[in-house]
Amino acid sequence: MVPRMRYVLLDRITALSPPEVAHGVKCVSLSDDVFEAHFPGHPVMPGALVIESMAQLGGVLLEATMRLRERHDLHALLTMIDRAKFRRVVRPGDRLELETRVLVATEDGGRIKAWARLEGELAAEAELGFAFATVTNPVLLARRREHLAIWLHGSLQDE
Repeated sequence: MVPRMRYVLLDRITALSPPEVAHGVKCVSLSDDVFEAHFPGHPVMPGALVIESMAQLGGVLLEATMRLRERHDLHALLTMIDRAKFRRVVRPGDRLELETRVLVATEDGGRIKAWARLEGELAAEAELGFAFATVTNPVLLARRREHLAIWLHGSLQDE
């Protein structure tokens, strides 16, 4: 059986201020599944996963923005990557500092600007577009609330 890769690429949300900005952290570890094959003896975090880290934080920010508008049932789905630039290589042991800012948020979707920094220096940036999916399954809604509680508080305590 092939082990499942984990795609939770956000360790902590350090600031969540909808509808404007969110900050977060991804601590890159050699134990992350991707480094088994990318690349043996020279581990590098793929640019697509750096983008996914920024997208996960941006999705949380857009969802929080929509909750302010009483839309608690929307889940942000990455649909577009634009103007992506990679400036530094991300390796195990790095602490990726993430920032996202809302450009547009409507009930159809949203657009954010995102940055990833290493020790204050720009590692990557992009504009990311999202569509919203309506989620009514209580199990999925509970799982999303659980992730958010852990990202914000480190545990499942109430938000």
